[in-house]
Formats: sequence, structure tokens, C-alpha cells
Amino acid sequence: MNKTYGYARISTPKQNIDRQVRNILSLYPDAEIIREVFTGTKFQGRKEFDKLLGKIHSGDTIIFDSVSRMSRNAEEGFLMYEDLFCKGINLIFLKESFINSDTYKKALQGGIPTTGTNIDCILDGINKYLLLLAKEQIRLAFEQSEKEVRDLRQRTREGIQTAKLNGKQIGQLQGNHLVTKKSLAAKEIIKKHNRAFGGALNDTETIILAGISRKSFYKYKKELFVNIK
Repeated sequence: MNKTYGYARISTPKQNIDRQVRNILSLYPDAEIIREVFTGTKFQGRKEFDKLLGKIHSGDTIIFDSVSRMSRNAEEGFLMYEDLFCKGINLIFLKESFINSDTYKKALQGGIPTTGTNIDCILDGINKYLLLLAKEQIRLAFEQSEKEVRDLRQRTREGIQTAKLNGKQIGQLQGNHLVTKKSLAAKEIIKKHNRAFGGALNDTETIILAGISRKSFYKYKKELFVNIK
């Protein structure tokens, strides 16, 4: 039985992958979702995608929110598209449906039938042109996606530079601690109940009571000691 997979990828842990997943499931509710956080621009290292490529078979389908989720590099993306297409894998791009593999397949099969006459040499040339046109549409889609990523990075760099020139602080000052309601509540529990501050609970018991990770606990504990000094 053929399977349908939805591949969702984000470039940094700070991005939200849920939007891609929602877009895919809204149209293909039975798709098996593959999630991945990947910061590179090449296929090497994309563990979940590599696993998917290792188990798909001819007739299976992979759905992407856009071509940028398949590859941000136009050349590699186009080569990957052709390779998967030749293996019989169906490719669906929600934002660029005009290059879905079904559309490409129709372009290959939808040539003008020959007539058995001298005009066939002209018809053959037209069919080859239609095939090249379909390939060019696919390549342009990947190139446009790559350009959008470059433009976004450039705008981000320019925005940061402009903010700095205007005297705005970018990021957190070195030595400052990020304060949240959760961190304040956890610190109060540590200060009140941990043995280091005169309480009755050891570190493990305090961590459980505060509902925080061990790493956060020792971070907050250290900050509390600094403030006492």
C-alpha cells in the first residue's frame, strides 16, 4: 500500500514548525508527518529526511509546504526533484502546485502525437521544447525560493545594523539575566525550601517541587547566591 508523508522543516529551533504541519494536515489529514530542525543548506546531516528517503518506495508521496522546505539551494533541489521523480515518488508542494510531480508527469505525457508524416520532425521539436519548459519551471521555482531566503537574511542583517546605528540594544546585555514569571516563581521556591538557604529540601526534591530542569535549578541557585553576596 502506498504511503503519504508530510515533511516539515525549520532552520532554527526558534522557528515554529506547527504552521507547516497544519498546512499539510489540512489537505492531507492521513499524512505521516516527519519533523526536522536543520540549520544547513545541504542535504548532508538532514537525519529525518535521509531516513525518509531510505524507506520510501515508488508510488509513495511526499508533501512539502513549499519548495524551500525541500531545499534552499536551487541546484540541489532540482536534482533531488528529478531523482525522486525518476524513482516514481510523487512530490507535492502546497505553495507551488504548478510544479507538483503530477503536473510534470502530464507535461511529459501530454505531447503532440506524431502523424507518421514529414511534419513529425516539427512535432518532435515542439514536444522537446514543452519538456524543457516544464523543467525550467521547476528550476525557476527552486531559484526563487533560494532568492527569497537570501533576501530575508540580507534584510535581517540590514535591520540589525540600522538598529545598532540608532543606539538600540540587540540581544541581551552580557551579565544580565532573563527574567520570567516562571523563573521568579522557581527562585522563590528555591530560596524558601532548599537547604542551601535554610530550607528542608535537598536539590532533587527542590527541583521536583519547582517543576524545573536540573540545569535551570543550578542556574537559578547560582544567581541567588550572587544576589546574596
